[in-house]
Amino acid sequence: MKIDDAAARLEALGNRTRLQIYRALVRAGHKGMPVGRLQDKLKIPASTLSHHIKTLVSVDLVSQVRESTTLICHANFDAMRGLVDFLAAECCADEVGCKDTQTAA
Repeated sequence: MKIDDAAARLEALGNRTRLQIYRALVRAGHKGMPVGRLQDKLKIPASTLSHHIKTLVSVDLVSQVRESTTLICHANFDAMRGLVDFLAAECCADEVGCKDTQTAA
């Protein structure tokens, strides 16, 4: 993962509302969650929710699929794992004798 992509994803998740949205979608699993149910669950006005989902979609943390008249949001688990792996990849890199070090970028 490029550092600019990681920074953009972390910036998106740095907002409290977007982090709540993302966590709810992660908890929903691969099935995802309809936007209406997400709005009810988090008590967020529709326009605010739409704005925050758009930001998460733009950094590829969330995808949306239309099923008939329902818009379903899904957490992008590959992007999430990639971000976590990027953050942990150089753990202890400057520690002498560390055997598990990898290079992230």
